Amino acid sequence: MVGFLGVIIVLLAIAGGLLMAVKINSKKSRGDGEETSISVRPVGIVLAVLLIIAGFIIAGSIGQVSAGYRAVVLEFGAVTNKTLNEGLYMVTPLVNTVELMDVQTHAYEAEASAASKDIQDVHTKVTLNYALDPTKVNTIYQTLRLDYLDRIVKPAVQESVKATTARFTAEELITKRPVVKTEIEGALKDRLAIHGVIAETISITDFTFSPNFTQSIEAKMVAAQDALKAENKLRQIEVEARQAKQVAEGQKEADIARAQGQKQSAILRAEGEAQATVTVADAQSKANKVLADSLRNQPELLKYVLYQKLGGDIKVMILPSSQEFILGSDVLAGK
Repeated sequence: MVGFLGVIIVLLAIAGGLLMAVKINSKKSRGDGEETSISVRPVGIVLAVLLIIAGFIIAGSIGQVSAGYRAVVLEFGAVTNKTLNEGLYMVTPLVNTVELMDVQTHAYEAEASAASKDIQDVHTKVTLNYALDPTKVNTIYQTLRLDYLDRIVKPAVQESVKATTARFTAEELITKRPVVKTEIEGALKDRLAIHGVIAETISITDFTFSPNFTQSIEAKMVAAQDALKAENKLRQIEVEARQAKQVAEGQKEADIARAQGQKQSAILRAEGEAQATVTVADAQSKANKVLADSLRNQPELLKYVLYQKLGGDIKVMILPSSQEFILGSDVLAGK
């Protein structure tokens, strides 16, 4: 590849050749002016041709490797182990030539059709970012020239995608997409590295399935949503049941506490009434004792009280056998 510097060398060689081939003659005319004539020198022509040829040869040995490229040095057409980096270079004229190899990152989009583990048709779209290994451009050029995309990259992408897809079910291709991507990427890196191609990243842009499978997936998603709704409803019912149970237990505890309070109140009330009864009985007993003592000391008073209680029309009185009448025999006699 002849660069800017090579063009300048060729132009200078042409200009030098013209100067060597052409001779300018000046002589005075009969008048006051000068006559100028141009003549061609045979030797100069030969030298000019040689100079121009040398210029082209030198220009072909000087060039520039642009950014993102590496140059493979050939010696009489054979690949050598020498590689030129970016910048200016100069090789041996007529012996060495160079071939530029693009080592920039390129994107390759591909579509692959395959069958999943559960025998579902899967159409996959992937994008691969790849680049040539700068340290192996000599081998790549020797084995593939510039045809590495069609001969290596494209078949590797197809094979890696199909082989990986076959290890997953159609559902797993969706739910385990990061795992699928990692396995495809790993398979590509291994296959391409053998040929000096670096698989940088791969992106799965789309998975497409058969219409029947797509419909079944949609139906399954609807069923899953319905099941989730039912589960949420069941949870709501369980929460409401626990709440009702807690309310009932709280009401039960309140009733028990209320009953215990009422029981305690009744016990206290009964104890109070019993204590009052005992007190009254004690008082009555004491009063009776006082009365008995009083009547014992005044028997006539007791007789008088009893006599006043008796009716005036009593005709018959029945007394137990051998029992003395408290009012005395005078009353019985009507005295």
